[in-house]
Amino acid sequence: MRLRPLVLCCLLASPADAITFQTRLERVQWHVEGDQFECRLIQPIAGFGSGQFVRRAGEEAIFRLQSPQRWLGVGSATLFAAAAPWQPARGDINLGVVSVGGGEIPFSSSNLQAGRLLSGLLEGRSPVVRHRTLHGGESLEVRLLPARFAKAYEDYRVCAAKLLPVNFDQVRQSQVGFPSGDVALDDVARAKLDIVMQFLKADPSVNRILLDGHSDNSGNRLTNRDLSRRRALAVKEYLQANGVPEEQITLRFHGERYPLVRNDSEAARAKNRRVTLRLQREPTDSMASSPGGAPSS
Repeated sequence: MRLRPLVLCCLLASPADAITFQTRLERVQWHVEGDQFECRLIQPIAGFGSGQFVRRAGEEAIFRLQSPQRWLGVGSATLFAAAAPWQPARGDINLGVVSVGGGEIPFSSSNLQAGRLLSGLLEGRSPVVRHRTLHGGESLEVRLLPARFAKAYEDYRVCAAKLLPVNFDQVRQSQVGFPSGDVALDDVARAKLDIVMQFLKADPSVNRILLDGHSDNSGNRLTNRDLSRRRALAVKEYLQANGVPEEQITLRFHGERYPLVRNDSEAARAKNRRVTLRLQREPTDSMASSPGGAPSS
């Protein structure tokens, strides 16, 4: 495989004759980027790209590599929390495999793997990815160094403390439940709606909310349809009272027509007494569908 001279100066020979990407110790830098939606703890890797710990709102951190050159071949790479060269007696810790695909970000670790890599860095260990190259299949190793990590990690923790409790994927579809025959919001329902509204205030790009009211089959159809309407209205009024513009809310109600589960027990009926909230960032044709159309559960 032919390598450009600039890249060659960034490659090191490992004991196993693998191609190794690693920044020179005196040039190692960590930096933190982020906002209330996501925090990133990043080390640039000379000639390769970067290694990143990424924590989204409402989730634990993952570890990933980013490389515009797409060095890694498709398959399974192995993660290690590697001991420092001056601590050979400690040995490397094998953290298992990750599935490598295409693109600039070829894999994302599990939360557990990322947590152990962060703990290892605090102990002076190096996150190491071992795999093979995309072209030619030579052994390849990507290594981050723990130099100057402690200060950056404190900045990362400060960023993480400011994250929202949820991200868009977690809150884009939510459900609020109701006691049998009741249309009033209880404490649990209000707490759920408060989390939704906290996200809405932070992300003004979410500009449509679709509410679908539902009931179980305990009463007659007309009664159940009215219950589902009043439940959806209760949610709408709570949202409006907390600053959501009325024109951003679309309300529908369906009675007992679309149960989540069969109404064959009290526990099952409780799941069917609900209002579903769906958040959207821009209008779509589906929002204009008639009230008789089947809603998403």
